[in-house]
Amino acid sequence: MDRRSFLIRGVRCCGAGLAAAAGMAPAGGEDPEPIPSAGAATAAEHESGAAVSPAPTAPPSAPPDLVCARGDPAEALRRALDALGGIRRFVQPDQVVLVKPNAAFVAPPEWGATTHPAVLAALLELCCEAGARRILVVDHTLAPAERCFARTGIADAVAAFPKAKLASLDDERAYEPIDVPQGRSLRRTAVAGVVRRADVFINLPTAKSHSATGVSFGLKNLMGLVWDRQTFHHDMDVHTGVADLATVLRPHLTVLDAMVLLRTGGPAGPGESETFGGVVAGVDPVAVDAYAVGLTPWNRQTLVPEQVGFIKQAAQLGVGTLDLAALRILELA
Repeated sequence: MDRRSFLIRGVRCCGAGLAAAAGMAPAGGEDPEPIPSAGAATAAEHESGAAVSPAPTAPPSAPPDLVCARGDPAEALRRALDALGGIRRFVQPDQVVLVKPNAAFVAPPEWGATTHPAVLAALLELCCEAGARRILVVDHTLAPAERCFARTGIADAVAAFPKAKLASLDDERAYEPIDVPQGRSLRRTAVAGVVRRADVFINLPTAKSHSATGVSFGLKNLMGLVWDRQTFHHDMDVHTGVADLATVLRPHLTVLDAMVLLRTGGPAGPGESETFGGVVAGVDPVAVDAYAVGLTPWNRQTLVPEQVGFIKQAAQLGVGTLDLAALRILELA
């Protein structure tokens, strides 16, 4: 059995257990190759104030707006994306895919503080099936990247796929300044240049509580693509800053890892956790976050989307909708 087969088998065994219970500094030391533009605003878009990276056109038979699927990670993700139109709705042959997990902390998968490696491996498998030429998995970690990638299991998940490359965003030279035309507080920032050059941008956050914002899902995960994150906490209201950032960083697809919900003790954990054993997928990043608010009580409080500042403000800025009653939501057990 080769390493990839061994890892995939291990990932699926891990998923079965969950279901039963419920700058760029590449890791290998190489520079990523230049890739076509997508994912963040171009210079012309900055001047016009236009939103960036519109979602791919939906197939004729309109899929649901959101899908929540539970079970084995690989099976749950495949079912969720099939319901949305299939992975090939988002990834075409020979494209370069950027995947942004949450790998910010030196935390094991069972804490729920970081993206579960089983979900990441399942996504990488689907991207390879769709014919992706290259898959870049990146994060700007809050602890040394090598330790974060190892402890979270993300390094092993990526190593199983020859087309995938894991890289840290801990070099300021990897970032490019951009304007934020719609920003209320965040008017200019520096984002990882690789986001602009990728064909497809997939956001792969985890679902957890957060000491500063109450919760952290997809919109908050975008901060891992910014060089100066401290300004969000010290120079502005963090909720407003996250919402502003969401106007210029638009993933084509958001897949929320909800295998383990970190209900308290976030963002780093450990804390009280709940095995939910699922994923939530959708094109609208605000809708994904709004749905995630209702998955469990966070910090021992039952919340509604309107109570989370960055979700409410992102909706006001036109990033997406938090009106779940108006959406077609498919829940797959």
